[in-house]
Amino acid sequence: MSLPLEIETSLTSRDRRHLKERGIALQTLENQLATFQRGIPFARLKRPCHPGDGINLLRSLDTSAAIQNFERARAAGRIMKFVPASGIGTRMFKFLEAARLQEASNGPAAAEQLKLFFFGLPKFAFYHDLKNVLLHQGQQLDRLLAGNNYRPVIDALLDSMNYARLPKGLMAFHRYTDATRTPIEEHLVEAADYAKDDEGRARVHFTVSPDHQLAIQQHIEKARHALGLDHVSWVVGCSAQKPSTDTVAVTMNNSLFRDSDDNLLFRPAGHGALLPNLHELDGDVVFIKNIDNVVPDHLKEICSHYKRVLGGLLVGLQDTLFSFLTQLEAGAASPALLERITEWANQSLSLTVPDGWNARSVSQKARWLFAWLNRPIRVCGMVPHVNHPGGGPFWVEEEDGTASLQIVEASQVDPDSPTQRKVFASSTHFNPVDLVCGVRDYQGKPFNLDRFVDPDTGFIAQKSHEGRELKALELPGLWNGGMAKWHSVFVEVPRKTFNPVKTVLDLLLPEHQPPERP
Repeated sequence: MSLPLEIETSLTSRDRRHLKERGIALQTLENQLATFQRGIPFARLKRPCHPGDGINLLRSLDTSAAIQNFERARAAGRIMKFVPASGIGTRMFKFLEAARLQEASNGPAAAEQLKLFFFGLPKFAFYHDLKNVLLHQGQQLDRLLAGNNYRPVIDALLDSMNYARLPKGLMAFHRYTDATRTPIEEHLVEAADYAKDDEGRARVHFTVSPDHQLAIQQHIEKARHALGLDHVSWVVGCSAQKPSTDTVAVTMNNSLFRDSDDNLLFRPAGHGALLPNLHELDGDVVFIKNIDNVVPDHLKEICSHYKRVLGGLLVGLQDTLFSFLTQLEAGAASPALLERITEWANQSLSLTVPDGWNARSVSQKARWLFAWLNRPIRVCGMVPHVNHPGGGPFWVEEEDGTASLQIVEASQVDPDSPTQRKVFASSTHFNPVDLVCGVRDYQGKPFNLDRFVDPDTGFIAQKSHEGRELKALELPGLWNGGMAKWHSVFVEVPRKTFNPVKTVLDLLLPEHQPPERP
């Protein structure tokens, strides 16, 4: 292929070899550079979704029928969990790192965090491991705490136990009577609870960092035996973000950034880079939930209940959707059928027909409806606002003037537009990354998920490398722009189904502690 002259002449033979080794096509490189040049447009928010206007309330839905639909799909082995699990613990222990570096140890907020951490230390699932590590080093935890000698404790946790750099999935999160569990183990138990088919198979897939893939796979193998669930046969997979999804960095003037060895600099492109991993699963009904959003056993029942509801709603929508698509493909379109399809799609999938709809012929309407309906579908749980960063559900204006349901992050909103900021701030609900996806079409074939991405929903961030500023490109987020052209259905779920661990102090919340004994 021919590249623009300025790119063609700037690429060395080593650059081309590195691109080929990563599996990055020259056209992809050109597209990324063009994105840096033109920038990424902000989302055009019309209004936030509210209950009854973009968000379905459970009391208005037939949850009994949904659970029956889910059980039918579960029994047939259609269910799978997909867990992004590459995150490490750096942010979880940020205040501890700052304290030992004396960056913020005198500030009131940091002092309060340290007080909460050390006061609650015996309640953490990793407490006994920490105590044993210190004993091995010739120190007693109780004496260190009594003497307010906190530095050795922090060093032991962050360095000796490596919690500052360990994947969240490998950390001890929850205490039980005779054991502790990591998030990976909790996800396996959760899969056994609601995703196990009638032959005892529970399917889970973790996306992990290449640096930790072996350790996580070894941990999974140990967990299969340690959990003691002999009635479950876990089908567990692990995959890493592909090098081909990395994006090239540029200077602040949008020219190719080169490191001190004169190599191009490539960077991971955010969770949107996991779309190929999801596509290659060859899944059917796929639940997506982050690695740190887990609960102990005594709260799993309520979380699993709402998973069944969301999954059953999706299966029910698929049943109707696939029936209509089959009829349209068979040429069975009639004015009455088209009216029935349009009415159902408007109520269930927020369809807005294009201008001049009534003037179109029956065959034109049938072709348009078939193309519009035949796409992946997702049902997303939404919780009333909580104090967590992240996106929410909005009506977004499209190029043709219609509106679609989207999950929008703060980075997609124009910071210089008071009107858009006001719309974003008026949202009442939050996206907790609790969604179930239908990734097969009406013929049972996997969708090509790349076809349903909005490429204009990525993000350009300012970073640095070797002391020099640069621009970095993130791909459209997995559940934002990566699913922008999917059918989206938003459902309000209880706040108690969302229990993330963003800081280690979250593990002291009642949701992550053993139940109190009467």
